[in-house]
Amino acid sequence: MLAGNVSLVTEFVLAGLTDRPELQMPLFYLFLMIYIVTVVGNFGLVTLIGLSPHVHTPMYYFLFNLSVIDLCYSSVFSPKMLMNFVSEKNAISYVGCMTQLFLFLFFVISECYMLTSMAYDRYVAICNPLLYKVTMSAQVCSMLSFASYMMAFAGASAHTGCMLRLTFCNANVINHYLCDILPLLQLSCTSTYVNEVVVLIVVGVNITAPSFTILVSYVFILANILNIKSTQGRSKAFSTCSSHIIAISLFFGSGAFMYLNHSESMDQGKVSSVFYTNVVPMLNPLIYSLRNKDVKIALKKTNSYIYSYNVLHLYNFSCMYVFRADHVVLDDQLDAIHQGRVFLTLSTILSYHSSSCRVKAIHTGM
Repeated sequence: MLAGNVSLVTEFVLAGLTDRPELQMPLFYLFLMIYIVTVVGNFGLVTLIGLSPHVHTPMYYFLFNLSVIDLCYSSVFSPKMLMNFVSEKNAISYVGCMTQLFLFLFFVISECYMLTSMAYDRYVAICNPLLYKVTMSAQVCSMLSFASYMMAFAGASAHTGCMLRLTFCNANVINHYLCDILPLLQLSCTSTYVNEVVVLIVVGVNITAPSFTILVSYVFILANILNIKSTQGRSKAFSTCSSHIIAISLFFGSGAFMYLNHSESMDQGKVSSVFYTNVVPMLNPLIYSLRNKDVKIALKKTNSYIYSYNVLHLYNFSCMYVFRADHVVLDDQLDAIHQGRVFLTLSTILSYHSSSCRVKAIHTGM
């Protein structure tokens, strides 16, 4: 028997979500659409938050990090998962499998603690609004996000390090659509006792501690909401909290069901893992942003900025063209060029630009 981290297996084969031929193409298109929506939604949210000073607040700072995590997290396994549906044999090298395992665990654990940070942010905003800016300062937000990534790095390193010490002999078919802990442990030729203890400790901590923190935060939030006298305000707050709780329940519930319930079959585990690997990253942009008034305002401002940018370029081009062609001032032509809808925010810029065009005409002798 080989010792250390030397393995007889040089590559693994991912069995995929199902082996039923009639389901391969429907599932391929289904998960392809899920992946596209996930990438577009999270990338769009990252871009919107980055370009809009209006939403540069602690809440959207954590949402920005959550979207980056979901974007990277889904990209770690989705390409290989889609290949399972269209290829007869979906092989992955030993090194590639261990790399995928580390990245997958890193982003999963990061999401656990980022969701916890977001719940704490909402607790402070609702229960202690007067101290919100002091409590959730830029330094505190940076420390919370840094701690989330450090916890993720520690957990992923512990699991991957323990996996590297195992020996894999003849069996190399992973009964999953990604390199995950429990399917890999089933293929080991050597004792997996240490790995199972690490799974119970690390997974237990990374699910129990965030879940307890989120639960306590929302208990205080709901207690505070019940004190709101306005029926409309109370209903709106309950609606927002229920959406967050649904997303958190799907993520933590399916994760706990996968890793802490050893009585379930691996096929059931694959189905439950679909929720926290595919569904939750797709739903997060919808739940946390697209129903949010601030994001809608930021989206309108971004569209206005893009429209303004295009109009100014058109204006500059038309200014140069008319001067060179007709050698006249653009007072009358401007009305013809901009007969369409122009945002009121452009009026000052257009007035200034018109004056600069006239000055240019005088100096160039046009």
